[in-house]
Amino acid sequence: MTSDITLFVNPTAGRGRGAHAAQPAAQALRDAGFSVRTLLGHDAEDALRRAREAVEAGTGALVAVGGDGMISLALQAVAGTRTPLGAIAVGTGNDFARTLGLPVRDPAAAARVTAELLKDTGGHAMDLGRITGAGTSRWFGTVLASGFDSRVNDRGNRMRLPAGRFKYDLAILAELASFRPVPYRLTLDDGRVVETDATLVAVGNGTSYGGGMRICAEARTDDGLLDVTVVGPCSRATLIKVFPRVYRGTHLDHPAVTTYRVRSLTLDAPGITGYADGEPLGHLPLAVECVPGALRVLAPPAPPSPLPR
Repeated sequence: MTSDITLFVNPTAGRGRGAHAAQPAAQALRDAGFSVRTLLGHDAEDALRRAREAVEAGTGALVAVGGDGMISLALQAVAGTRTPLGAIAVGTGNDFARTLGLPVRDPAAAARVTAELLKDTGGHAMDLGRITGAGTSRWFGTVLASGFDSRVNDRGNRMRLPAGRFKYDLAILAELASFRPVPYRLTLDDGRVVETDATLVAVGNGTSYGGGMRICAEARTDDGLLDVTVVGPCSRATLIKVFPRVYRGTHLDHPAVTTYRVRSLTLDAPGITGYADGEPLGHLPLAVECVPGALRVLAPPAPPSPLPR
């Protein structure tokens, strides 16, 4: 392992927290004996190009400082390589870090965890989802959202205030006024075709999106499978009643919810945009697959599952 690592920084994450987080994160890594190079880009495309150059040059780790959008960008540079990814989560949602049990909005603590893992095990392998379609091929670590949740995401991204999960709570209430279930067609890896009207369909490599909404609460990042949560047609009253349960992950036993566990699927619905790790992908249809061990991540290993898989 080389002691030279790259700090991949989004200075605008979390209303400027990314810029403020870079200094204590870098100091903690240097205190642990690492040589730290900070990488910025003029825009997302330039930042990704530079991150890929750092990986190709043999950096010991790519450590993303920012929110889930920055993690998503970093994944495109390190997925399928031997370069481990670290996460200093200081964004709005931070669902990648939440899924992996990493510190949130504490850059020094997250950097210390990163340094300890680099020195000890070098991290562990985790699965990633890979999406093709809408003119894109993209990796994701947490959840692919579509339907009501993607429209909420779109609205939430346009809102300046409030921050964190409360932004998504308000966006949900705003979208409730006009949303109607849409016809979905899911083609599962065993050949089954599921045609159903749905409020939303979420595909989880990880458990949560939107700042801790555990939409795919039983998903694991080490089982080679994707968890699919389908919420059927719901009245506004039902959605409002069930919504608080999503944060606890107890919504999965509601009669309106159906779940599947697959290695791959194709997702289609008219006029619906997909989001993955909070980033827009384009309109459905999209093909999604789980790629086991596609990423080496600097996070504690997942505990054994208490549930049969």
